[in-house]
Amino acid sequence: MAQSMSFFMVIVLLAFAPICLSSKTYGGYLFPQFYDRSCPQAKEIVKSIVAKAVAKEARMAASLLRLHFHDCFVKGCDASLLLDNSGTIISEKRSNPNRNSVRGFEVIDEIKKTLEKECPQTVSCADILALAARDSTVLVGGPNWEVPLGRRDSRGASLSGSNYNIPAPNNTFNTILTKFKLKGLDIVDLVALSGSHTIGNARCTSFRQRLYNQSGNSLPDYTLEQSYAAQLRATCPRSGGDQNLFFLDFVSPMKFDNSYFKNLLASKGLLNSDQVLVTKNQQSLALVKQYAENNELFFEHFAKSMVKMGNISPLTGFKGEIRKNCRKINN
Repeated sequence: MAQSMSFFMVIVLLAFAPICLSSKTYGGYLFPQFYDRSCPQAKEIVKSIVAKAVAKEARMAASLLRLHFHDCFVKGCDASLLLDNSGTIISEKRSNPNRNSVRGFEVIDEIKKTLEKECPQTVSCADILALAARDSTVLVGGPNWEVPLGRRDSRGASLSGSNYNIPAPNNTFNTILTKFKLKGLDIVDLVALSGSHTIGNARCTSFRQRLYNQSGNSLPDYTLEQSYAAQLRATCPRSGGDQNLFFLDFVSPMKFDNSYFKNLLASKGLLNSDQVLVTKNQQSLALVKQYAENNELFFEHFAKSMVKMGNISPLTGFKGEIRKNCRKINN
């Protein structure tokens, strides 16, 4: 009898082993197979709509990737960023890092609408953001990774959290690193995830101080290569043109690769928060050099850091909700 019970227990443990391994590997209750039974077409639906959006406008890949980043750094990866203003909610879209900047909400809306038809109130908006970020990266030549799933959506937003927790273009290196560490991320994550600036754009207002008044003394930032600075001044004047757009990586702006890091070594990082990776810390400088020389290493670290970032304080189990509309909480 004892032998039979022991054998039975082994079978039970083996049966549940994949689930336990998934939970341990991907953090908490998140695992890539979360929707395999409840909504088996979920990943394909997200992928196809993202592909259509990026084919229509290549810039959208960076925009969708950024949505996930700006969501996770506030209250965790809970889709709080997607909520519009309502009677009880002040939207994070109004924060300084997001106002007139974050975009791609209509793509998320289309994905959610399609998923609600396929499997109502099953796939969270937070998971849509995570999948869309991965799919966008792959579509422009970046690395692929399995996205842990099972996040739920918040029933609130944090305007103050959005204002203070998201790293800003003019933050010092130590401030940026502190913001990463507060989310459980380290200096490798900081440098690897900064590599997402290999695609996308920044507004003139995000880096103007580097061209004209870096330290409050009416002098430019001399860590910025001067011929490159002159090109930027031509369309980013001392006043006006705040919304003029500039490629974060002028060498291969539509391709996800390691040219961003090569630009930094040539003193041609667009944002102050980019260039300080080279000028203010020896460990980050060493990582920039490694990634500039080894694209595969950059891809490997970027994928790992994206999974790690995606595990910041997710709502799981019975916490939060599965929104029917990503822009508002359920009634």
